[in-house]
Amino acid sequence: MGKRRSIVTSLLQSTPTPCVMRFMTAPSLPHLIRVFARIGVLSFGGPAAQIALMHDALVEKEKWLTEQDFLRALSFCMLLPGPEAMQLATYAGWRLHGTVGGLIAGALFVLPGAAVVLALAIGYAFYSDLNWVQGAFLGIKSAVILIVLQALLKLSKKALATPLSWALAIAAFIAIFAIGVPFPIIIGVAALVGLSQAHKGTGLATPMSHVHLPRTIMLWGALWSAPIAAAFALQAEFLTDIGLFFSKMAVVTFGGAYAVLAYMTQEVVQNYGWLSTAQMIDGLGLAETTPGPLILVTEFVGFLAGFQERGLGLGITAAALTLWVTFIPCFLWIFAGAPYVEHLARAPRIEAALKAVTSAVVGVIANLSVWFALHVFFTTLTPTPFLGTQLPVPVPGSLSLAALGLTVVAAILIFGLRLSLPLVLLVMALAGVAVQGLAM
Repeated sequence: MGKRRSIVTSLLQSTPTPCVMRFMTAPSLPHLIRVFARIGVLSFGGPAAQIALMHDALVEKEKWLTEQDFLRALSFCMLLPGPEAMQLATYAGWRLHGTVGGLIAGALFVLPGAAVVLALAIGYAFYSDLNWVQGAFLGIKSAVILIVLQALLKLSKKALATPLSWALAIAAFIAIFAIGVPFPIIIGVAALVGLSQAHKGTGLATPMSHVHLPRTIMLWGALWSAPIAAAFALQAEFLTDIGLFFSKMAVVTFGGAYAVLAYMTQEVVQNYGWLSTAQMIDGLGLAETTPGPLILVTEFVGFLAGFQERGLGLGITAAALTLWVTFIPCFLWIFAGAPYVEHLARAPRIEAALKAVTSAVVGVIANLSVWFALHVFFTTLTPTPFLGTQLPVPVPGSLSLAALGLTVVAAILIFGLRLSLPLVLLVMALAGVAVQGLAM
């Protein structure tokens, strides 16, 4: 018991205590829990809406962070792989109550959505063959095409401001769509291009103590790898593959879930054979309907892969493992890097690399938009050889007029009426059910 307590104590003290609210008294833990629980339950609409929700709660209402603190923290979180909104919540909790506060804030941001995704995934596994369910998913998938397009337009307005940024975006699109270059390579090359454009001699300003860093990395690295090591020791090959694959995803998820989804689909569908393309699109549609980060789609993938491998028990186990290796790294990045936020914010080389990566991500999301549209609008795609890869070329006669019509309706709701995302998804699900009923 004493040994266990010492391990927990060491974990909670693995990062230095931040300068907790140097401009005001830190809130009590119950108050912090209430605020971040509300944020977690209401965090619909993707990272932009989630960040706006946190800004309203943490800066405007509670005044726990200044505007400058919030923007500096957001810039730091955008440098990291993984969901920036969840990491921003974790950082805010760390600022307020150290590692305990960071754990509470990060967990409360993820767990409500994770519970909903698991419930929906279980329902999907048992009832996806029903006609009305298929109709609802057709409506949701039609909306997802426009949601991805909207994300692409918003990001491109901010990211594509120079000839170099346009060149990186176009090159990234061609590389992933026409040539099949893996997503991590695209990100790495873009970062190197950005670094090469930064002014020489720039870097971090004031030297800092790094005493806490090795201990933090060791502790959170051990937590990250422990379930994978256990699966390997038990010779659970499927769970080991799940753990290793989604750990890799956690490292390369720059630019949000949309950017990495095409890469994930390629691996999950073609290389591992865990899910079909249609199931992957359905999974994204489900994740869009829930609170929390969109990267929770990985939980759906893990559950369905496990369910199809060996039933409900393995499905739930795989979902839990997927969640663990997806989000434990986020705590590692924050607790290791939070003390350096102000210094990183002043590093032009890092900023230049991030801008280049963001430009490349625009091209990757454009690829995702095309990929989604092809698979939703056409029931048959013919693989056509091109530069050593296979391009999915649609068969004109397989065009789905129902999907096309539903997408037009979704465009009116999103771009014309500007309805909220949850309402759009609800209306489109009902519209899909109606269209399916008319077709019977």
